[in-house]
Amino acid sequence: MKLLKSTTFICTLLFLTFSKSYSQSFLFTQYQDLDGDYVSVNDLKGEKYTVLDFWATWCKPCVKSIPEMVKINNDFVDRGIVIIGVDVDSPRNLSKVRPFANSMGVNYPVILDTDQELMTAFNISVLPTFIILDGKGKRIYSHEGYVPGDEVIIREQIEKLLSDE
Repeated sequence: MKLLKSTTFICTLLFLTFSKSYSQSFLFTQYQDLDGDYVSVNDLKGEKYTVLDFWATWCKPCVKSIPEMVKINNDFVDRGIVIIGVDVDSPRNLSKVRPFANSMGVNYPVILDTDQELMTAFNISVLPTFIILDGKGKRIYSHEGYVPGDEVIIREQIEKLLSDE
């Protein structure tokens, strides 16, 4: 029984270590942005914190959350916070992404994760998902899904992080 517990603990520890480095390695991977340029999350990250907003054009909760993320971006951009939209639409929907982002008033960078590499690296299975990274790229907060009012939770989390500095 002790051997089983020890083995389980070691496997869990290895998984957590691997998944952390795996997701952090993708911070340097180049993704295409809405202008067709190649950028990495590391290129775009905030001075203090970065909020990754994983969404797709077909996702109804995403459509509701994006205007709230635009407001959050407006309120925190001057405080060292950067929001990066991560669109996970398939390649066949790429022509819809730029018009969609424009119609939603997105005023922050958007990268195209058409192969869902970044989504997989962060083990995301629900859209939208919001991940807050610290200045070194370490995940410090995650929020899955969206219902009206969730923006208050995300806003409070950002405020808490800023006040803890």
